[in-house]
Amino acid sequence: MPDRKKLEEQVEILRGQLEQEPPLSDEKREALQGLIAKFEVQLDLEPATQSPSISDDVDKAVIDFDAEHPVISGTLRNIMITLGNIGI
Repeated sequence: MPDRKKLEEQVEILRGQLEQEPPLSDEKREALQGLIAKFEVQLDLEPATQSPSISDDVDKAVIDFDAEHPVISGTLRNIMITLGNIGI
């Protein structure tokens, strides 16, 4: 499934950005790590059993990171698009 592979790649990019971006507050770092953990769970599920709430979580994260970390926010936007393509 190409969109699932794309999501895996984008999650890896996000992990790299988490390490390379300017320092994040502990709260933002934990929120982003939690979101990455949710992505990993979603990747293991069949599309019919996936939770649409993850899209809401990503949307909130985009807003939270947009001003201070636009690169992370951009990656999260790409993830949102991919989730939509998967049907989540």
